[in-house]
Amino acid sequence: MTLIRLGLLSLVTMLCFAGNSILCRLALKHTTLDAASFTSLRLISGAVMLACLVYAKQRLRPRASAASSHAPLLGGNWISALALFVYAAALSFSYADLSTGIGALLLFGAVQATMIATGLCFGERLSSRQMVGMLVALIGVVAILLPALDAPPLGSAALMLASGAAWGVYSLRGRGVGDPTRDTAGNFLRAAALSVLLGSLFLARLQFDAVGVLYALLSGAITSGVGYALWYAVLPHMTRTRAATVQLSVPVLAALAGAAFAQEPITLQFVLTSLAVLGGIALVVLDKKPGT
Repeated sequence: MTLIRLGLLSLVTMLCFAGNSILCRLALKHTTLDAASFTSLRLISGAVMLACLVYAKQRLRPRASAASSHAPLLGGNWISALALFVYAAALSFSYADLSTGIGALLLFGAVQATMIATGLCFGERLSSRQMVGMLVALIGVVAILLPALDAPPLGSAALMLASGAAWGVYSLRGRGVGDPTRDTAGNFLRAAALSVLLGSLFLARLQFDAVGVLYALLSGAITSGVGYALWYAVLPHMTRTRAATVQLSVPVLAALAGAAFAQEPITLQFVLTSLAVLGGIALVVLDKKPGT
């Protein structure tokens, strides 16, 4: 894959990831669609899109080995599906009260923190520079949550941090799988089943809105299904450090989308805390050995 093509596909993928945030925010803030329904519609449409992509991929490879031709269409497992469900549900419920940029910042900060903390638990060590980066990022997150005119509700912020932690767990469990798109399709299908159970707990609060449903379907089929498929296509061509660094652009893209489509202001507090959180994480992920 050429460098230009890798860069373009990476940009499209990050736009898809940011698109998940803005579509969820638009649905829950500007339509009457409820969070449980958004979660279900997103996961179901994502499962359908990913299954179609896996099927098309298999059909385009008629000379595949006998072993692969008899492999099930969908992979995955229930533990990963549970992590995916927690990520999607917590994100939906938190975006009812969080701005697009703040939500994406907390989400991806928690993703990186979860993956870094897991590495520490398995014996990885941080350099002095990385320790400073972790401290700066932590200060940035605390600053986001400090009481202020534009401080997010603590409950919604906690839900978003839980969403990021769940996505971090899902990402770690997906490392090294043979066919990540097939596994993701299976996990989306299982998570969709869990989301239907979630919806049954909120039957009295379910509200449908045509525009909100459209946002949810776009989030599931395009920015999730196609977005994740693109991500797994470019990921083998990137080092782990570069992959982690590229994802730091998502909160910035999400904030710009929130300003453009949801009329959300980009405040000085958001800019300063973003610099702290993303800059601190960058110090951690960039201070690694070559090839990581």
